[in-house]
Amino acid sequence: MDWLDPLGIGAAYWEVQQGWERHPHELLRWIGRLNQDQWRVQWQSWERFMGLPAEDPIPPVQYDERFQEADWTENPYLDTIKEFYLLYTRWIEDLIYATPDIEDKARDKTGFWVRQILNAIAPTNFFWTNPIAIKKYVESNGHSLLSGLKNLQTDLSYKTIRMVDETPFKVGENIATTRGQVVYRNELFELLQYAPKTETVHHIPLLFVPPWINKFYVLDLGKRSLVQYLLEQGYTVFMISWRNPPPEMGNTHFEDYMLKGVLQAVEVAKNITQAPHVHPIGYCIGGIVLTALMAWLNHTTEDKANLPIQSWTVFATLVDFSQPGEIGIFIDKPTIGFIEKLMDSQGGYLDGNQLADTFRLLRSNSLIWHYYVHSYLYGEDLPQFDVLFWNMDTTRLPAAMHSFYLREFYLNNRFMKPDDLVLGGRSIDVRRITQPLYAVSAEQDHIAPWLETFKLCGTVSSPVRHVLATSGHILGIISPPVQPPKRRYWVGDATGQCDGQAWLATQAKIPGSWWEDWSEWLRQPCGERQAPPSMGNAEYPPLCAAPGTYVLEK
Repeated sequence: MDWLDPLGIGAAYWEVQQGWERHPHELLRWIGRLNQDQWRVQWQSWERFMGLPAEDPIPPVQYDERFQEADWTENPYLDTIKEFYLLYTRWIEDLIYATPDIEDKARDKTGFWVRQILNAIAPTNFFWTNPIAIKKYVESNGHSLLSGLKNLQTDLSYKTIRMVDETPFKVGENIATTRGQVVYRNELFELLQYAPKTETVHHIPLLFVPPWINKFYVLDLGKRSLVQYLLEQGYTVFMISWRNPPPEMGNTHFEDYMLKGVLQAVEVAKNITQAPHVHPIGYCIGGIVLTALMAWLNHTTEDKANLPIQSWTVFATLVDFSQPGEIGIFIDKPTIGFIEKLMDSQGGYLDGNQLADTFRLLRSNSLIWHYYVHSYLYGEDLPQFDVLFWNMDTTRLPAAMHSFYLREFYLNNRFMKPDDLVLGGRSIDVRRITQPLYAVSAEQDHIAPWLETFKLCGTVSSPVRHVLATSGHILGIISPPVQPPKRRYWVGDATGQCDGQAWLATQAKIPGSWWEDWSEWLRQPCGERQAPPSMGNAEYPPLCAAPGTYVLEK
């Protein structure tokens, strides 16, 4: 019967139902509480209809943009609809999470999927109960709704609710425009070397290892380009541009990304610059594969001084997957089994849009229903925002790699078991890593929660400087220096520490961009300045101009 419930949603609902059936007296108390609250809301609505002032017994949360319009408070009809919606949604969710004597996984899964339904039926999502939609319709003589229908027609061709107007952006022309050359290419990646912007550069080059979920140019977005910033500070920068894998790459393994990908890129960058080692920077899953490579290189304690990496940086990187955050809803055997069958049926890969839709569900009000309302009910044009354009430029994931990643890291958490995981013929133990580390987490990251990414600091044996940046998984990292400062960060030594809250309590909040602190930290491991290296060399001649060819593949 698994085919009827491939994600285990029905089984989780059943556990919740059975939990309450075993505790009928507690359920009656919850029903009694609901009845009391219903009377409070009903009484308040009568007062409002009689023109009497009355406070909402169930006010919306401050950051819920759905009910910020004054009509939701001033209009008694809309106020009553809003109050009963909030009453029932909060009661249902609270009831689910209070279910006695069941596993947390069942509570979380049931709560998540019920929340998707409750978010979908919000009164703001319907024309006749959305005061802004009605106002726009009247003011535009109906044209707002016609525009909304056109937007809907366009989205049907895309098979998704679009978040951004893609037409102004073209990779290599007005996005990902930093000058450089592709100096190496294999079946897995292209290696970009960027042209220097200073007369002298630090001896040790930087190598970015971006995630292969989406494309590398999130690190090269116009005025927010981290690549441009580092070049201006006098660093030589290389970038891995992962291939968007076709179906025939379905058997590509995680260790291929580590050895044929990151390690090969390290060797090429060393060869071109004639540097003794390279400073790599791993972002998200790029940080995970970099951490695995660091453990692989540190497999033995001999000859560490000659390793090709002597210092490293990670952004938003998990190694302990015991509490992976909201994405954990999708991490169990039934769901992973379903994903594996889906990848088999598609020819050996997971489509990037399917992964993107999964992440959007984690924030469905802001990432799905916000765009539904503004595009279809308001008839508004989509925003022209380069970060959203990048976010919609999805990539496929090879089946072998993705299955291994989900099972061995997320499900079995084998990174945290010394020498339990074997990659490239060597057992992996993160605790053997000793090279200095600069680690960055993001305060509002819902993909890699910062309290979990912080645990890397106490897991490795490296000296660690840790940054906690405000904002989320993307904007916490893509955070250039501006005046006046838009963001804040905390920074300090975190060597040997696993308790993020205890570390945070000892740090001051600093206005500005953590990029400046990182650039200063990099000066020591990246060495003295000298003339820039050539763009490629005889062994690795330039193949084409940046941003290359792989980034353009759809």
